[in-house]
Amino acid sequence: MKRETKDVSVGIVSVGVYLPKQYVTAAEVARKAGIPEEIIKTKMGWKGKYVPGPDDHPIPMGVWAAQDALSQTDISPDDIDVILCTIDEYRDYTLQLAGPKLAYELGAHRAWSVDLSQRCGSMIGALKIAKDMMIADNDINTVLIAGGYRNGDLVDYGNPRTRFLIGLGAGGGAFLLRRNYPRNHVLGSAMIVDGSFADDVIVPAGGTRIPITKEALDKRLNYADISDPEGMRQRLDVVTLKNFSKVIRDALSKSGCSEKDLGFLALVHMKRSFHDHMLRELGLRDDQSIYLEDYAHTGHMDMPILMKLGLESGRIKDGTLIALVSAGTGWTWGATIVRWGQPVPTKRI
Repeated sequence: MKRETKDVSVGIVSVGVYLPKQYVTAAEVARKAGIPEEIIKTKMGWKGKYVPGPDDHPIPMGVWAAQDALSQTDISPDDIDVILCTIDEYRDYTLQLAGPKLAYELGAHRAWSVDLSQRCGSMIGALKIAKDMMIADNDINTVLIAGGYRNGDLVDYGNPRTRFLIGLGAGGGAFLLRRNYPRNHVLGSAMIVDGSFADDVIVPAGGTRIPITKEALDKRLNYADISDPEGMRQRLDVVTLKNFSKVIRDALSKSGCSEKDLGFLALVHMKRSFHDHMLRELGLRDDQSIYLEDYAHTGHMDMPILMKLGLESGRIKDGTLIALVSAGTGWTWGATIVRWGQPVPTKRI
């Protein structure tokens, strides 16, 4: 017999973050990249970033972020039913399945796991999947989304074609969610993908097309590259603002809300001019968001970092409607709406 699930809600119990102890400034990166420090600070929009120490691998960073999330609750690792592991393909070892390892190290012995990757959009996709799983299956009550990120290792500071990637940092992030949790409800999500960008940002060597060889290493093909950065930029400029706006508005519509209801924008790190444009587009003030100038871009970990900063600063409080908005190379755009605190009646528009 099919069990009733139509009245199920899903809430965020806690948000976890891990950041390495090591930190580099824009000045240090500027010297390595051979560009002026002011270009990084003003055009790229960051003053420094967290970089991995010798033990800061993706799986351990995901475990530490998950432990941070669990430490804020009375939930134990054995209470977790499912782990959605958001570690990118670049992880501790090639071909390693990260989710089971993360579950084992965390002590989540009951949980089963799925590895998910959508580049810097992974957290948005995982939040939607987690909610949909709990609505569809009454046996899933607690879901952990967790992972670590250090794709900055793949950036060659001397390659001018990938200069926009020099802000990639390292860290871990986690969301702990519960079925029918009375607060912090995950509402609607919307996503767009455009596979015409799939081959634009790649690491040439290491897949089936170009194996890792001495010749490949000598040519530095084990680092990220872009064959036509100007062409990619021109094609992205046509669609990216439109797609960001669409996923935000579609997610709001699915949530029964409108732009005027928004109280906080958690936007993936972009250049400051784009961030400011999105605030104006949505009718939001500067104090209704946080710009990650002291963190640069930690991939999909921008989402839990922004949530944590928003809560600590008081910009997110009971009743705040939050738009979590991200994009990932390949290319994806996504948004998830969260109502922090107790739910309030909403009218579908």
